Amino acid sequence: MKRILSLCCLFIGIAALSHAQTKPIDVNSDPVKKAKGLQKELSLTNQQTEKIAAIYKESSAKFDKIKAQEHGNTNKMVTAIAPLRTATIKKIKAVLTPKQAVKYDNLIKRSSTTGNSGWSDGWSNTPDLN
Repeated sequence: MKRILSLCCLFIGIAALSHAQTKPIDVNSDPVKKAKGLQKELSLTNQQTEKIAAIYKESSAKFDKIKAQEHGNTNKMVTAIAPLRTATIKKIKAVLTPKQAVKYDNLIKRSSTTGNSGWSDGWSNTPDLN
């Protein structure tokens, strides 16, 4: 019995270590895919989707620059990113109709309560796109 328990613990340990060593491919942070996800959520036109993809790309590039400048220091990054997130939201809302803007606000509120800010920036994961 002890042998079976030991083998199970060993197997679980190996499985946990192997999983911890792999970095999942993050398709949800791709600006174009995020814009397509937002298109589904808000019934965007193709033109709106293209504009929002460009906004997400710009935001993502600026985020990468901030991350490099702050050397990955999370505390400094949070302060530097706040205005970028606000600007990104403002730019996206400028592309939306008033009805879509209300839905977008709700998406942001819903995702922020779950600890995810994916719809309001160009770099983090979005909630489930399916």
